[in-house]
Amino acid sequence: MKNIPSIGLRIVKSAVAVFICYLVNYFRGSAGIVFYSQLSVLWCIQSYISTTKKNALQRLIGTIIGAAFGLLILLLFSLLQNVVFLEGFSLYLVQAIITSCSIILVLYTTVLLNKKHASYFSCVVFLSIVVIHSADPHPFYFAANRVIDTVIGIFIGVAVNLFHLPRKQHTDILFISGLDDTLLDSRYHLNDYCRVELNRMIDEGLHFTLSTMRPPASIIEPMTGIKLQIPVIAMDGAVLYDVPQKRYLAKVEIQPPDASSISNLLDSNGYLYFANVVIDDTLLIYYNQRDGIDFDDTQSSLYQNLRKSPYRNYIHRSVPAGEKVVYFMLFYPEATARSIFGLLQAHHIDTRYKVLLYPSKDYPGYWYIKIFDQYASKENMVELLKRRLKISRTVTFGTIPDRYDYVVQAGDTNEVVHKIKRLFESLF
Repeated sequence: MKNIPSIGLRIVKSAVAVFICYLVNYFRGSAGIVFYSQLSVLWCIQSYISTTKKNALQRLIGTIIGAAFGLLILLLFSLLQNVVFLEGFSLYLVQAIITSCSIILVLYTTVLLNKKHASYFSCVVFLSIVVIHSADPHPFYFAANRVIDTVIGIFIGVAVNLFHLPRKQHTDILFISGLDDTLLDSRYHLNDYCRVELNRMIDEGLHFTLSTMRPPASIIEPMTGIKLQIPVIAMDGAVLYDVPQKRYLAKVEIQPPDASSISNLLDSNGYLYFANVVIDDTLLIYYNQRDGIDFDDTQSSLYQNLRKSPYRNYIHRSVPAGEKVVYFMLFYPEATARSIFGLLQAHHIDTRYKVLLYPSKDYPGYWYIKIFDQYASKENMVELLKRRLKISRTVTFGTIPDRYDYVVQAGDTNEVVHKIKRLFESLF
């Protein structure tokens, strides 16, 4: 039940705006047709204010063009009524031909005026006037009311969508959220409610970013559409990454002599590894697959899945001498992974570097080993980010108790956004 989306504010605003249309129509003495106002309202009530304004303009332009042509054609039809030889099917056929050909004029007018985005609404208004009211004795009256109905709906839609109680935004706080089981659900998906609300608050000054073990390539796809204006902390604190600019702003790397020592140790023991190297904002991943060191089926599946990303560039060779490495990654069944971890402990790798050992969620029975520089940490990157933004206060969200300011129940994908809204916005 926790993942069932709640009724959003846009839905509530739509219902309120439709009701207001009824009230306005009543006090107009039902002079217009409330249906057309309500159509405009529903088109204008959008998730983002910028979209509301854009849609309102589209609707208005389309209505004016369609109503103008509709009025002209209705006047033409009234003249055809007086032609003696046109009656019955012949009159119907002539009107059908004129209406169909007029669509060309309507669409071409939107092209000439460089308002192609309004072409659909122009046609809808034109056809609603001509088809439904071809026999109307007062074409001017109906066309004018059609425009008035639309303008009323646009005004109500924009006004309702812009309305909110006075609020104070706390722009002096940096909100940092984890990703897996925090913002994303079990399918690594961010729901529409979270997407809309985060973007709305970011537009209003929210300082929001992510802190995750994932590399940037694994952040970009699920967070598509989110206006991540502040760099994200990725690779478990090894990098600070600017998503819009696709740039690595900071890196904590294993230096070349140490990187060569680790790769030689793994090569000599026949273990397959992936070495992540960043050069000029490009992620290169060296892997040492060769005779005697080969993928099993599960490792091959992981590799084939990851290599599809345009942000990962795999190179089939061991790490070249002189390269800095952001981190090494190994992926093996649990028993083998623990054996590798023991090998690293025997060579004191775990005391000189940050070594992580944890199970895979997507490949049951397999475990990851990751080796970072000892100073690669989320906490260090948070401090760097605070200095860059000149913000002293942070609020963090995650699923691990005693590590975050707010511990989120895994799977409750709306909880982070609900808490951010309460902390970021307050009534005056």
